Amino acid sequence: FSPRNKDSIFFRDGVRRIDFVLAYVDDLNKEWEKKLERRKEFERNLENAGLKLEREDKKICFVKIHATWDVLITYAEVLNIKVPIKENDIPSTVENPLDCMLAPLRLPEKVMHPEPDYFTAPFSRDKQELYLINDESTFFSPSMRNRIVNYILTRCPYGTEEGKKKFGIKRLLNNGTYSAAYPLHDCQYWKKANDPNCENERYTLYMEWARFLRFYKEQPLDLIRKYYGEKIGIYFAWLGFYTEMLFLAAVVGLICFLYGLFTMDENMSSKEICDPAIGGEIIMCPLCDRDCEYWRLNTTCESSQYSHLFDNVATLFFAIFMGIWVTLFLEFWKRRQARLKYEWDLVDFEEEQQQLQLRPEYEAKCTHKKKNPVTQMEPYLPITSQAVRFCISGTTVLFWVSLIIASMIAVIVYRLAVYAAFASLMENTQTLQPISGLLTPQLATSVTASCLNFVIIMILNFLYERIAIWITDMEIPRTHMEYENRLTMKMFLFQFVNYYSSCFYVAFFKGKFVGYPGAYTYMFNRWRNEECDPAGCLIELTTQLTIVMAGKQIWGNIQEAIVPWICNWWGRRKARNNPENLYSRWEQDHDLQTFGALGLFYEYLEMVIQFGFITLFVASFPLAPLLALMNNILEIRVDSWKLTTQYRRPVAAKAHSIGVWQEILNGMAILSVVTNAFIVAFTSDMIPRLVYYYTASENEDSPMSGYINNSLSVFQISDFPDRNKPKLNPENFVICRYRDYRYPPDHEKKYLHSMQFWHILAAKLAFIIIMEHVVFIVKFFVAWMIPDVPADVKAKIKREKYLTQKILYEYEFEKLKERLCQGGKQTTEEEFITTEGRMELSRAM
Repeated sequence: FSPRNKDSIFFRDGVRRIDFVLAYVDDLNKEWEKKLERRKEFERNLENAGLKLEREDKKICFVKIHATWDVLITYAEVLNIKVPIKENDIPSTVENPLDCMLAPLRLPEKVMHPEPDYFTAPFSRDKQELYLINDESTFFSPSMRNRIVNYILTRCPYGTEEGKKKFGIKRLLNNGTYSAAYPLHDCQYWKKANDPNCENERYTLYMEWARFLRFYKEQPLDLIRKYYGEKIGIYFAWLGFYTEMLFLAAVVGLICFLYGLFTMDENMSSKEICDPAIGGEIIMCPLCDRDCEYWRLNTTCESSQYSHLFDNVATLFFAIFMGIWVTLFLEFWKRRQARLKYEWDLVDFEEEQQQLQLRPEYEAKCTHKKKNPVTQMEPYLPITSQAVRFCISGTTVLFWVSLIIASMIAVIVYRLAVYAAFASLMENTQTLQPISGLLTPQLATSVTASCLNFVIIMILNFLYERIAIWITDMEIPRTHMEYENRLTMKMFLFQFVNYYSSCFYVAFFKGKFVGYPGAYTYMFNRWRNEECDPAGCLIELTTQLTIVMAGKQIWGNIQEAIVPWICNWWGRRKARNNPENLYSRWEQDHDLQTFGALGLFYEYLEMVIQFGFITLFVASFPLAPLLALMNNILEIRVDSWKLTTQYRRPVAAKAHSIGVWQEILNGMAILSVVTNAFIVAFTSDMIPRLVYYYTASENEDSPMSGYINNSLSVFQISDFPDRNKPKLNPENFVICRYRDYRYPPDHEKKYLHSMQFWHILAAKLAFIIIMEHVVFIVKFFVAWMIPDVPADVKAKIKREKYLTQKILYEYEFEKLKERLCQGGKQTTEEEFITTEGRMELSRAM
């Protein structure tokens, strides 16, 4: 055949389509003969199953696979694939009056809806006349064809080894018999194919979806679903919907941030701290033992001003708003998902059809059999073996979670150890004077510790990903759904602890167990616990959140885009020696990266962790949704670009929802209400300010004046024990101040908590209870008000079911009439009457 046909997706005859490709390297090592025998047996069994094979022998050998019409219709029935029976005549919904305004965001109709909408029914070999079969070669779409072939490949035997029957392409890939197995892209992404019959869907996806300059356009979800399958389609639908909903949260968060920015000069607390007559005269107790000196409060002027950006009354409003926003997002997504289920023929899709099938690995490793009332005899794993495997798995997960906690404690020890060094350095170094106001010891410690923490997070993630897959494989889950759910829970638990533990420490533990001068608390009886900045700990939580969240997003995009591009560039350099017309379609795709079975899992995990950042700690950082929005606009295009240009075409798979991730998102939504209530109450200074405003303020014209003095307790320097007492006191200070509510040294309850401390604590607890109840009541009311399935979708589902049943019954009716005319038997007459009765019942329904 001529070189110009090398980019074709057909066999040499130009007629039979290549549905799948297997690749291997014929290396003459000690395993060579065994691999050759496996390949021969496997390929013989594939041909026995009805598949047609064609071989290309080069340095890398390729086996091209074509599924014949008989194979396709046999397995379409096995897999319960729905196919068209009649074009959908249900009128579309009324046009939105805003459509003309949204026209710049729209894609061409041919891209958005690449094929007509049909009424569908599960395929049956006996009813082929019923379906709209215009051309057998194009009736099943390429994604359906590769799904059928993949089903055969995963179950095809290749011999017996060590007394066990061996089967499945996955095992052959793992033992090196084949190096790759993949369906083909339909053309090159940057230009259309020469073949006039090629639909060029990859090219269309690249031009209309996978380029960053199209970031403002809607996604062609129907085309994504047609080319990649429903499972990938539903991920991009969810990611797009999440990004749209983030726009509202980002706008409100930006308004709250701007409110803090514009009211910064009116903040009485920072005014008093910066005032030389107030903050300049307040002498603070040393930040560390022995080596640190006394310092004046106005040295933290700039950091107190910046803390107002995030610690203001808008923080409370935004925390409540986000609690309601999360509910709206989850409820509206359920509605969007229900509409997609209808449009993509997934209404009657049962997970049993695909996800609940026994995994080939389970069937291979389980030698014991037991009776099943449905499938008769099936393999099973004895309870003792399950118990041992779960014990090993649980212990491993517990060990790694403990490792995270240990690493977090190590970072805390680092904070405590360097805090004293930073405090001493910044007080005694003249070169740091220009930035010493902004870069306080607390902030310097927080920034360096956050960066260190981020590096540790990335290292632990890299290691644990491999451990999680290994222990899930070791458990031998029974079904694909079980496998995914177990791996999801392991990975999410680990990532939850890994990413959020440092934020939980800063939000709820730092500065809460400090003690007071003369009776400080120590970690391991050596390092003095950290204190919060005089302006509060919220600015440090914001710093931690920004570094970890932004760092994760930047690193994630580097991993997703740059790494595959470099790998492909390195792999393709050998192809540069070949003319383009000799570089075949299967060779081009072979040089791309593999989008594995867990490819989507990592995409969901990345987005759910981000969802946690913008919900669990959003009270401390109103700009988090804006960061997430900008990242997601980029994420959609990066994911689409890498899938279309850098990866082999994934095997199409069905899914009618985002699966277990929905429950994880629901759990995080509930937890976020609790965490934000605690952040506002215990991490921000809002409640102490309100208590002062209503109970202790003495100036009617400026109610908040005097708050800073009121929030600092007095300590007599002569009461310092030798362990804490500074070496130097050049100005002979008598007293110093510290952040707490305790009685002064001349009071009979010297250094015990004052009544104001207990009033503030009671107010904090009351606030948490009230805020949680208010937000939960609103959340549940909103969830109750919004139905999960839109009314028009419910009506369309019922109408389509009725029309489909009617078409099927009419078909059976006509068939029976033909048989009655031909045979005239009594049984046929009875069937005729029964079918007529079913049609009448269908009409009545």
